[in-house]
Amino acid sequence: MANTIMSKAERREERFGYLFISPWIIGFIAFAAFPIVASLLISFMKWDIYQAPSWVGWDNFNHLFHDKLFYKSMRVTLVYSAFAIPLGLIFGLALSLLLNMNIRGINTYRTLFYLPSVISGVAIAMVWKWIFNSDYGLLNYMLSLIGIHGPKWLEDPNWILTTYIIMSLWGIGGSAIIFLGGLQNIPGHLYEAAKIDGAKVMQRFSKITLPLLTPTLFFQLLMGIIGSFQVFTSAFIMNGRGGSASGGGPENEGLFYMLYLYQKAFKSFDMGYASAMAWVGGLISFVLAIIVYKSQGRWVFYDADDNNGKGRTA
Repeated sequence: MANTIMSKAERREERFGYLFISPWIIGFIAFAAFPIVASLLISFMKWDIYQAPSWVGWDNFNHLFHDKLFYKSMRVTLVYSAFAIPLGLIFGLALSLLLNMNIRGINTYRTLFYLPSVISGVAIAMVWKWIFNSDYGLLNYMLSLIGIHGPKWLEDPNWILTTYIIMSLWGIGGSAIIFLGGLQNIPGHLYEAAKIDGAKVMQRFSKITLPLLTPTLFFQLLMGIIGSFQVFTSAFIMNGRGGSASGGGPENEGLFYMLYLYQKAFKSFDMGYASAMAWVGGLISFVLAIIVYKSQGRWVFYDADDNNGKGRTA
């Protein structure tokens, strides 16, 4: 009898559990699962929104790999990633070391450096568009004060990608806060023991701090790879409306992958082609993430070995 009553109570608890998580389940199905499946189907169709979609099979993917702008947008995105991700990690780590200092008002500094990460992307893009303006921008004005004639940042194809890489450092406050969490997780007695042994500052950093921060570094690297394939707002606001037929700036040197995808979907209304681009871009970022994930056994250090022998004690 007790088992029967307990079984009913468990079933009731289970029903309530599903009831409480049902908003998330409904939201996931409506706004994540359904769009993903729909985009996969649309990638095999020709659809301009106005007319009924027609099945074209692999035509969108075949055309994709013969599209020069597809390769251009991929190159721009990969080059941006190759510079923006390492610089973001380096400056984020350096900033976190400063924010980890025990000085007066440190919490205020942490808040101030983190704030840029939560400001609207459109607002940030508008500010940076003014800063990089070649005629009346703040950056060229500051350079002129020391006798340097600044370049046409957003108008010169040789400088436009550099512009976006510099702009990417605006958000390192968010990266620094994550690194800060990793720094504060490192046991203090390791530093005390190292000091007793006579280890210098750089020795403590290279032998203790950096190895024990590699899990955090690994996470940041994965997020950076995923995020680099989602650059859109800044490119759209700063050069998305002019400079080339595709909206990629001079000679399409600012044509990021997501910007080109947007142009195909909402300017050319080629939804099938845009969906094919989305799946190919997602697959490439997934492969890059898997490569990084598989490499972690060689360079990511944990406090202790796990059962599989992966990771090493720092």
